[in-house]
Amino acid sequence: LPFKKRQQTDNHVDFPVGETLATGVFLGAALMHMLPEANHVFQHQGYHYPYAYIITGFVFLFFLWFEHLGKELYHHHEASHPAFAILAWAMLSIHSLMLGTALGLSHSHSVVIMLFLAIITHKWAESFAIAVQLNKTDMSARHRRLFFLSFSLMTPVGIFVGWYFGRGIETQSIFDPILIAASAGTFLYLGTLHGLERCVMVERCCNLRDFSFVIIGFLLMASVAAYV
Repeated sequence: LPFKKRQQTDNHVDFPVGETLATGVFLGAALMHMLPEANHVFQHQGYHYPYAYIITGFVFLFFLWFEHLGKELYHHHEASHPAFAILAWAMLSIHSLMLGTALGLSHSHSVVIMLFLAIITHKWAESFAIAVQLNKTDMSARHRRLFFLSFSLMTPVGIFVGWYFGRGIETQSIFDPILIAASAGTFLYLGTLHGLERCVMVERCCNLRDFSFVIIGFLLMASVAAYV
């Protein structure tokens, strides 16, 4: 098919440049910053078993299962049924909480800036998605507002949790590497399989324009890793 015709028949919605760039940033942050740091802290505390990799993989698989569960609910319930919206709210809230935690745990200014930009670029899409899903349900307006408000607070709460365990307490806690590894799993999922039908690294890698921004985001985090 010609390019324009393919565009018309394709059901996917092109990612904005910023959101696609954030995909590469999330992937680079997971592989080059959070996972190595979590593994280093575990070893420094005397844990030589690869707990960081186990936790990261578990969180990655958890989100993959969560998304497949959401797809099953979507196909077996009407749009007005609250089950799918609540599951979407739960998954995106956990995403937001872990993103905020990763930001709060970060010590390097350059990493903080990159993660902050990636998060705010990605946040609008999640906010729009949860708002649409909540408005499709037959829940009362009060309940819909409560769900959306709680979702909006997840990232600030995550930032506080990350700051508290990363800087707010002096003793080195086992929760530090656990949170970092869990954040790595979240970022790894957001950088690869999040939104299986729309992800530029799975379904649309032939879209060289979008995919090039994924690579640019990944290389930006690689350049940051050279100085931290």
